[in-house]
Amino acid sequence: MIEPARPVITGYTAVNCLGTGLDAILGALRSGASSLRPCDFPGADFETWIGRVEGLEDNPVTGPLAVYDCRNSRLALMALQADDFVDRVSDCIGRRGARRVGLVLGTSTSGIQEGERAFLERDADGKLPDWFDYRHSQDVHATTEFVARLTGIEGPTLTVSTACSSSAKVFADARQLIEHDICDAVLVGGVDSLCLLTLYGFRSLELTSPERCRPNDAHRTGLSIGEGGGFALLERPGGSAQALAVLEGTGESSDAYHMSSPHPEGLGARLSMQAALQSAGVEPEVVDYINLHGTGSKVNDLVESRAVIGLFGRDTPCSSTKGWTGHTLGAAGITEAVISLLALREGFLPGNLGLEEKDPEIESNILVQSRTGAVRHVLSNSFGFGGNNCSLLFGRSSS
Repeated sequence: MIEPARPVITGYTAVNCLGTGLDAILGALRSGASSLRPCDFPGADFETWIGRVEGLEDNPVTGPLAVYDCRNSRLALMALQADDFVDRVSDCIGRRGARRVGLVLGTSTSGIQEGERAFLERDADGKLPDWFDYRHSQDVHATTEFVARLTGIEGPTLTVSTACSSSAKVFADARQLIEHDICDAVLVGGVDSLCLLTLYGFRSLELTSPERCRPNDAHRTGLSIGEGGGFALLERPGGSAQALAVLEGTGESSDAYHMSSPHPEGLGARLSMQAALQSAGVEPEVVDYINLHGTGSKVNDLVESRAVIGLFGRDTPCSSTKGWTGHTLGAAGITEAVISLLALREGFLPGNLGLEEKDPEIESNILVQSRTGAVRHVLSNSFGFGGNNCSLLFGRSSS
């Protein structure tokens, strides 16, 4: 049996609190300055820091697709317009055909902020206001449908909602769609926007930090919630578009240890990383950098370190980049995939922002400072509630 060729990545982009587009994000990473800010999200009346995207309030979705207008769709639109990415998708459709291009998008919040606003405006009988359109905003598939209509994609259109691994798992689904000859190309991505349910939900779990999050630090106090969106274009190799990177391997696992806590020894995380290496047919030694899930919670960071040590040992450089972006939840997978792809392109390993005193129990090789060097393979981890884990292995393109 001939192993199918691995999908190549012919474009990618993102938007988050660091900025809009690759140049802005890379510039912010190189600067070493956090874009997290004291929480100023309307209705969130408690002390924490957030990664808020500027300009969403002033840029509604207009025209024929205005029915989809909500914070999540605005984020998706902003990301698609960055780096002329929507034109890249259009070119792909022209080459491959609209029905041979699929779309897989991850989200956890979708447009839930619209539902929050609507419930605040219920009348005396509990009726929701007439303006509220659940179907085109809060529905988990709404943003995906919006992106499909905006881009003209007519192939399979799927939404993945597995908490914080949502927009990492889209790569695994896209790979299968291409390998099984259902699609020649797949647009993957993720979008998650700030809302009160998320902010107060994580506060109720006692996971939000009253300061900037500091993953892997001895005195870390929790998460900073962020928002963001991003996309990548995966194609069957051999087309006319330039391959920027290769999706070498994908790994998924579900340890189902607890509703919100990871397995104490990182079983699910290790299985996920191991599966990514196995699907690529490589040994742990080839990985030059690991972008950790690294949320900044006491338990998460320690458990992930144990999993990394068990598989890679103590030498492989790794860091969490959530000190820059905050935890973008359903968009974390694509946010950190884009950062990983930039690391490959630039030979740039981002340091673990906010790390002042490394937790002595964390024995993995955490990069305190950013550095440059040869980067051929990067592993990106995204671990969600309920043990929904995903690891992605990216490699440099030979073309």
